[in-house]
Amino acid sequence: MQRTLGGSAQGKGATYAWKGNSNVGEGSMEITDVIEPSRIVIKLDFVKPFAANNIAEFTLVPNGDTTQVTWSMRGASPYISKLFGVFVDMDNMIGKDFAEGLATLKALAEKQ
Repeated sequence: MQRTLGGSAQGKGATYAWKGNSNVGEGSMEITDVIEPSRIVIKLDFVKPFAANNIAEFTLVPNGDTTQVTWSMRGASPYISKLFGVFVDMDNMIGKDFAEGLATLKALAEKQ
């Protein structure tokens, strides 16, 4: 997979793009807003296998000695995506990726 970093080194304006085989597709993301310490907003554009434009958001809420992290994604659902969703359980398809990503974030945070 080919990966490209750009824009700011970190925070608002930082970009990441990827291009790979049919398993990973092609797309890009850009951090568009950071409200420390509680929110990060990312513009997420998929090119392949299906074009889609979404907003991903991480919301962090302190809870005693821990922090509750919510990772959400929203965006328009064109007809082909709706049709695809009838035949494929999207939670089963990408839910594990969200779970793995949150587990990785937890492990990194606990190292600090």
